[in-house]
Amino acid sequence: MGHPSAGKVKPHKVNAARYCKPHHGSSDTIQLLSHGIGFDKTYWDLEFDNYAYSYVNTALKAGYSTLAIDRLGIGLSSHGDPLNEIQAQSEVEALNEVTLMLRNGKIPEIGRPYKKVVHVGHSFGSVQTFWLSALYPKNTDGIILTGFGGASQYLAYVIAGWNLHSARLNQPLRLGNASSHGLRAEVAKGIIESFKVAFKVSGVHLSSNELWNVLATTEVMDLVTGYNATDVSYNYPSGYIASSDLTSLQYAFLYPGHYDIGLAIEGERTKHPLTIGELLTIGSGPKSSCFTGPVLVVTGENDVPFCGGNCYAGIKGTGLSNLPEAAKQAFPSASVFKSHIQPMTGHGNNFHFNATAGYKVMQNFLAENNLAAY
Repeated sequence: MGHPSAGKVKPHKVNAARYCKPHHGSSDTIQLLSHGIGFDKTYWDLEFDNYAYSYVNTALKAGYSTLAIDRLGIGLSSHGDPLNEIQAQSEVEALNEVTLMLRNGKIPEIGRPYKKVVHVGHSFGSVQTFWLSALYPKNTDGIILTGFGGASQYLAYVIAGWNLHSARLNQPLRLGNASSHGLRAEVAKGIIESFKVAFKVSGVHLSSNELWNVLATTEVMDLVTGYNATDVSYNYPSGYIASSDLTSLQYAFLYPGHYDIGLAIEGERTKHPLTIGELLTIGSGPKSSCFTGPVLVVTGENDVPFCGGNCYAGIKGTGLSNLPEAAKQAFPSASVFKSHIQPMTGHGNNFHFNATAGYKVMQNFLAENNLAAY
């Protein structure tokens, strides 16, 4: 299997990972960041509002280097057969390979080994991080699982809410291979004004901004996404599937009233798919991990996939007061286990107004458990 590579590491595609280090020099500890379904490596370093939501910036300020990867099969990492190759365990093996390359200094563009690797995941990236800690417990020094918990019964709600489409048909100009510059220009040309005329005839008067907010919640947005010639055409094969539109993203990832609609629209514009193979294997991993290091779970108070919208719900018969705390049962040997419920936050932690408060909790946890950058 191929694996996500850093920078221009051959024979894999360029830009399948983003490596960052502090201006004042990097320590011997690096954070390896794995994104969840619907995103790529940029989830950790969102450009919106001048990088105000960037997790990477917070980690850099704390002295850590970071390597944010495109998971195997996604973004600029190697694509593959969406049923038989791009499955959960294949991606875990790829993540482990990158881990070993970091430890052994085998990524030329980084040019150095790291003594300690902290694995940080979000959602499906957290599932894979947990899985890695179970199969290769000596290969990680600490793990942080965001958008994660001890309950799985709510995942079906999200899958239904995604209203899944073939990715290459949902955003044909970006996720497919429609590459005609003429088509891109024609699709984009005057679309807002055309809709304004149509609405006006119907007696509805909207400004261009108001109309765009309406269109952005529908599949019209996905149809025209990618008209900008600078966008990459990923050419995902059939068998890669994507959520239908902005409303499905909002349901699955965002807590109403506590995010910027502009960032939500950007998330839909730059979304990535999942594979049928991932969907069929996401629940087939180990039930527990023998990892003996520190574990932190950070989940939004209103997370839908792992909490059904209320992470403070207890679990009858367990004595556990909340759903993220239930993940403790999967780490019987952890030196430290801590769960943190991020207030006023949905599943996509990094997309909410108070995201940086959660980032600081994560850096503090590492510092308190012998994983400080210096």
